[in-house]
Amino acid sequence: MLDITSKINKLIPADMQEGVCCVFCTHTTAGLTVNENADADVRYDVVHFLDSLVPWDNPSFRHSEGNSAAHIKSSMVGFSQTIPVRGGKLSLGVWQGIYLCEFDGPRVRRLHVTFLRER
Repeated sequence: MLDITSKINKLIPADMQEGVCCVFCTHTTAGLTVNENADADVRYDVVHFLDSLVPWDNPSFRHSEGNSAAHIKSSMVGFSQTIPVRGGKLSLGVWQGIYLCEFDGPRVRRLHVTFLRER
């Protein structure tokens, strides 16, 4: 889980005060989540719990590339997040951060980030 909060914050247009930020992951073996950014143990727990739910060596998986676990985990976590923008910054809770969850890597990943302004 890679904290991408500061990178997304830097993309907010300078003249945007209010609106929403939509972040979309264009990959089928990675996902996006908003979670705690103060204690790294939370990231560890999330990853290891997902690993226990969806182990790599499940004999019932049929996908020939061998990364079915990554596809399932990304479907569970989701591919997008929508975050309010208030006062020109992401309006996250005190302990929240935006995380790119890599389930089949490391790999080069691309995200689409869109900002919608309030009128």
